[in-house]
Amino acid sequence: MLLHSSPDLKSMNKPKIRMRREDIRPDENLCDYCTAKCCRYFALSIDTPRTAADFDYLRWYLLHDRASLFVEGTTWYLLVHTTCKHLQDDHRCGIYETRPKICRDYTTHECEYDDSYTYDWYFETPEQIEEYANARFNTPETFRSPKPQLSVLN
Repeated sequence: MLLHSSPDLKSMNKPKIRMRREDIRPDENLCDYCTAKCCRYFALSIDTPRTAADFDYLRWYLLHDRASLFVEGTTWYLLVHTTCKHLQDDHRCGIYETRPKICRDYTTHECEYDDSYTYDWYFETPEQIEEYANARFNTPETFRSPKPQLSVLN
């Protein structure tokens, strides 16, 4: 049996109007106004980098499409920008009744509906993490390849 969660008529008829959380009535569902931020990425905490080799691994992460890193407090995270395969066009879950436990445990009480995605540190490119590591270790060009030899053409 294929399970498919179809949206109710009430949620289909509501446009995705940007509303402030505090303006949504208690009898309304916050998800009716959201574009499913929580279903468009996942973040995993990672070990705090301590050595140049650790930062080289972080650089490797950032060489991959749709990956970034962020730091909140003292905790480092790998952030993968990817959409859940079961997110429907109406921004609802296509497997709501059988969704994973992590999704079941997630509530709108403290969700990122109105979060601006600001972090203590945020890295999107390998060059950014290189610059950070170079400054931390006070060793310019730690991760750079040796400068190629110039050949003279005759």
